[in-house]
Amino acid sequence: MNSFDWLSGMSFGKPQYKVVEVKFKGGRKEYFINKHDMELHTGDFVVCEMPSGYHIGHVSLQGELVRLQLLKKGIHDTSELRVIHRLASEKDLEKHTQAINRDLPTMYRTREICKELKLNLKLSEVEFQSDNSKATFYYSADDRVDFRELIKMLASEFKVRIEMRQISLRQEAGRLGGIGSCGRELCCSTWLTDFKAIPTAAARYQNLSLNPAKLSGQCGRLKCCLNYELETYIDAIKGIPAVDKPLKTEKGNASLQKTDIFRRIMWFSYPEETNWYPIPCSQVAEIQKMNAEGKKPVGLENLMELNDVPEVKTTSINTDLEQLDRKYKKNKKKNKPASGAKVAQPAARTEMKSNPEKPKQERPQQKSQARPQARQERPQDQQEKPVTRPAGQENSAEAGNKNKKRRKFRKPSSGGEGPNMK
Repeated sequence: MNSFDWLSGMSFGKPQYKVVEVKFKGGRKEYFINKHDMELHTGDFVVCEMPSGYHIGHVSLQGELVRLQLLKKGIHDTSELRVIHRLASEKDLEKHTQAINRDLPTMYRTREICKELKLNLKLSEVEFQSDNSKATFYYSADDRVDFRELIKMLASEFKVRIEMRQISLRQEAGRLGGIGSCGRELCCSTWLTDFKAIPTAAARYQNLSLNPAKLSGQCGRLKCCLNYELETYIDAIKGIPAVDKPLKTEKGNASLQKTDIFRRIMWFSYPEETNWYPIPCSQVAEIQKMNAEGKKPVGLENLMELNDVPEVKTTSINTDLEQLDRKYKKNKKKNKPASGAKVAQPAARTEMKSNPEKPKQERPQQKSQARPQARQERPQDQQEKPVTRPAGQENSAEAGNKNKKRRKFRKPSSGGEGPNMK
């Protein structure tokens, strides 16, 4: 993660600070002296001096902020720092890409060799120097590993100088990178450089459930962010009484269930009940004094519950969306019809329900009256002409219809199927 240079546009009446911060592969940062007074900008690739050969990285920070970073890391003597040779040319960048392309095949081959030698170590990354003269192998192991034979085999196979560097699990997670449970990039791969030991007491002070799946990070250890607010919680706990024993009342013994550190409230419950009773910390201290003197209060129900605690007004995050919803509701109310029209519809329905016989009698009359009127309105040419048939045909058609009706409702005989049962 690149730092924002907020002092870049400010002039202090001094020449520019010559020490430059350079970032290499895996987030590794080192400091070099701009001895030749080159005009450098953030992101420029530079060729830097190394104990054996040279390496290429890009400028991540320069100016007065570098001076502050050196004071933070305790580096006072800048004369021991190495030098920046020049800006990287196209040929230098081609060699650099060739060295990067060798990293993955070398790491896979080294893992196979470790399995053959039965070495108990985890190889996480390989970094070749830009001039292909040296390779650094980063590994993590629980116990001490004898890799003398491994170095001989690697040197004979890859023809470079081998350096084995052991790193912790937190440093390994920082080099590999990833996304944390908060949705942001890992702190160890962006800005966190000092890894401190995190005890389980940090989770207990903050009243967190001791669930290893939630408290552990991608490295398998406790999350580094547990230390961020630990001092605030320790200061807030000072005024809260320590409850080692259950509170004694006439109703029974009440045990502690939960403590709200910042609101100064403690929840107690009886063993045979599911209700929790919130009591201020000052009142809990008074009950402990009464129990030490041999006295008991009547019960937790008779005590004051959250009367003296002011309610915290929470500000909603989506205020803009709520305002849009209100405008939308107002527009809906304006587009609705008047209230009188709503009342008229149910009244008509109630009349229909109260007099169900009237519409049944009126409907057939209306239909019978409407049909002759429609026939009269037609012109004479379009009126229907009566169809005349011979008497024999009419009688045969009527007889056929009657037979069909009889066949439909005729039951099958017990001996076999009916005439139309196919």
